[in-house]
Amino acid sequence: MAEQTHVLFVEDDDVIREATQLALERDGFVVTAMPDGLSGLEAFRADRPDIALLDVMVPGLDGVSLCRRIRDESTVPVIMLSARADSIDVVLGLEAGADDYVTKPFDGAVLMARIRAVLRRFGHANAAAAGAGSAAGAGQASGGVLRFGDLEIDTEGMEVRRGGALVGLTPTEMRLLLEFSSAPGTVLSRDKLLERVWDYGWGGDTRVVDVHVQRLRTKIGQDRIETVRGFGYKLRA
Repeated sequence: MAEQTHVLFVEDDDVIREATQLALERDGFVVTAMPDGLSGLEAFRADRPDIALLDVMVPGLDGVSLCRRIRDESTVPVIMLSARADSIDVVLGLEAGADDYVTKPFDGAVLMARIRAVLRRFGHANAAAAGAGSAAGAGQASGGVLRFGDLEIDTEGMEVRRGGALVGLTPTEMRLLLEFSSAPGTVLSRDKLLERVWDYGWGGDTRVVDVHVQRLRTKIGQDRIETVRGFGYKLRA
């Protein structure tokens, strides 16, 4: 996988940018490294990378704004890099459409693990669809399509419609929805969702789940996913 994976890396610190680029290239990735957001946006449009690593605090066009611009044009996976575990930085990045974040200074092995986890779930979204497609009980299923009221989930074509209109979901949002639709009415904890959707084999930041659930709600309906306080979330059957 890594030999064919093109990474866009936007970081204004010369030392971090060069060291991380070398580490990624040693691991088999093709890397385009840019020092600011505007050049990063140009590189994204020119190269169409497989994944983007964006530092939050870069000049010209900050990482959060760059993430929004990328998300307007593509569902390519985005990982934000933040020098602080600041809640504002984290939430803003996730709300802008990022799929995950890593706090600096980061361990190279941790960054590689996060990159590979994101690429795995983007490359194998159909694996989650297989599980959702078997959930014919609570949702009415026909030809690989699950129906929950006006919400239709095509688990074979990987499309979602609400009231007949196509809903644009990122692969992470789709994976999240497929997890919910595989067990409608069943409460899924944040830790379980981190494990299944984000492929975390260790404890992760549950804010990632909360922000993605909120993003998903805005697209499929605020009342479609219910919060069960102290436990997690469930899809209304």
